[in-house]
Amino acid sequence: MMEEKTFKTMGIAGGANLAIGICMLTGGIAMGILLIISGARLLKTRTKIVF
Repeated sequence: MMEEKTFKTMGIAGGANLAIGICMLTGGIAMGILLIISGARLLKTRTKIVF
């Protein structure tokens, strides 16, 4: 009885960890792409700045 509950709890925790990991990976890739685009725009407009 106790072993079944343990295995069920481990299965739920494993599934949740997997889902959170996939979300974090997707979010990290998206943020990296946005940072690259932002940096490229800054470098592109750097020459237009006059002090």
